[in-house]
Amino acid sequence: MLKNKIYKYLSNEILKSFITILFTFTAIAWVARAVNFLDFMVADGFSASVYFKYSVLNITTIMTRFIPLAFLLSLIFSVVKFEKQQELLILWTSGLNKIKIANIFILIAFFLTIFQLILSLFINPYLLNKSRSLLTNTDEFEIGTILKSNDFSDNFKGITFYISKKNTDNELIDIFIKDTSGSLGSIIGELDESKNLTILAKKGFVSNNKLVLFDGMMQSLNKKNEFKNIQFERTELSLFDLSTRIIKKPKVQETLSSTLLECVLNKNNNLKINNCTEENYKSVAVENLSRRLGVPLYIPLISIIVSFLLIYKKEKRFIFLKKYILFILSFFMLVFAEILLKYTGYSLSITISYFILPVVMSAILYIYLIKKITSEKQL
Repeated sequence: MLKNKIYKYLSNEILKSFITILFTFTAIAWVARAVNFLDFMVADGFSASVYFKYSVLNITTIMTRFIPLAFLLSLIFSVVKFEKQQELLILWTSGLNKIKIANIFILIAFFLTIFQLILSLFINPYLLNKSRSLLTNTDEFEIGTILKSNDFSDNFKGITFYISKKNTDNELIDIFIKDTSGSLGSIIGELDESKNLTILAKKGFVSNNKLVLFDGMMQSLNKKNEFKNIQFERTELSLFDLSTRIIKKPKVQETLSSTLLECVLNKNNNLKINNCTEENYKSVAVENLSRRLGVPLYIPLISIIVSFLLIYKKEKRFIFLKKYILFILSFFMLVFAEILLKYTGYSLSITISYFILPVVMSAILYIYLIKKITSEKQL
C-alpha cells in the first residue's frame, strides 16, 4: 500500500511539472503567434471577434508541438529534484523497485502518446479547418482598417483602392477605385454589366458594408468596348460581394487525416482537396501524416532514455554529468526525428524507418535498462 502511494506521488509530481512546462511554452508561443495574426488580420480588415476566434482555434496545434519537449524536461526536472531532496536515496534504501519506477515513466509516456495522437490526427486538423472556414466565410470585414492614407490597397481580388488621406472622422478624401472584377455593385443600373470600372470621388465614407461617395465620376467599359462616363453628386457601392485574397482551400495541415490518407493511397480519384493528383502534394501529405502519427512514437523512447538516471554510480562526477548527457541525447533524438521527418515524403524506405526507429530503439534500450538495473542489484 505504501509503495503504491509512493508511485502515485512520483506520477503526480511528473504530471504537475509536465502541465506547467507545457502551458508555459504554449502561452509564450501563442502570444507570439497571436501578434503575427494581428498584423494580417488588420491588413485584411477582419474584426476583433474573428481575430480572437481564429487565435483560440490555433492553441491546440501549438500545444501539440511542445508535448515531447515538455515531457522530456518534466522527467529531467523531477528526477533531479527527487535526487537533490534525497527522496530517491530514501526510496532505494526502502527497497523500492527501480524497474517499477521506469515502467511508471513509460506508462505516463504511453498515455501522452495517445493524447498527442488524438490531437494530431483528429482535433488539430478539425480546428484548423474551422479557422480557415472562419476567414473565408465571414462577412465581418472592417474595410476602414484596410484603406490607408496615401497607399494603394489591393487586398480584394480585382479591386484597387487609393485614398489620399483620412480625417479624424474616418472620412475618406480624394478616392480612386479601379474595379476589373465587377465586384462593386452600384445603385446605377447602367453600370451593372461593367467589368472594368474606374471611380474618382472627392470624398466618401464606409457605412453598413456600403461605400458612400460624393462629387465624383464613374468611367465604365461595357461588353462592346465602349467607354461611358457618369458624373455623380452622391452614390453608393455595395461591398458585400468583395472577395479577399485569402486562400480558401484548406492547406495540407488543415485537411482531415482520413482525407489525406485516401489521397496518398489513391483510393478516391474524386477527392475535393487541393492538387491531390500532383506528386508534390502527395509527398507533403505523407510528411504531414508522418508528423501526426510518428512524432508521438518518440515520447516512450524519451522516457526510457531518461530512466537511465535511476541507475546509481559511485563516481560523483559521472552523476553530475549524466543528467546533461541524457538530456542532450534525448533532445538530439527529437531534433533527429524532425530532420528525418522532412524526407519521409520523398522515400518509402525513409518513411518506414521513421516509424520503426523509435520502436526498435525503445525495445533495445529497455532491455539494456533492465539488464543494468538487475546487475546493479547484484553488486
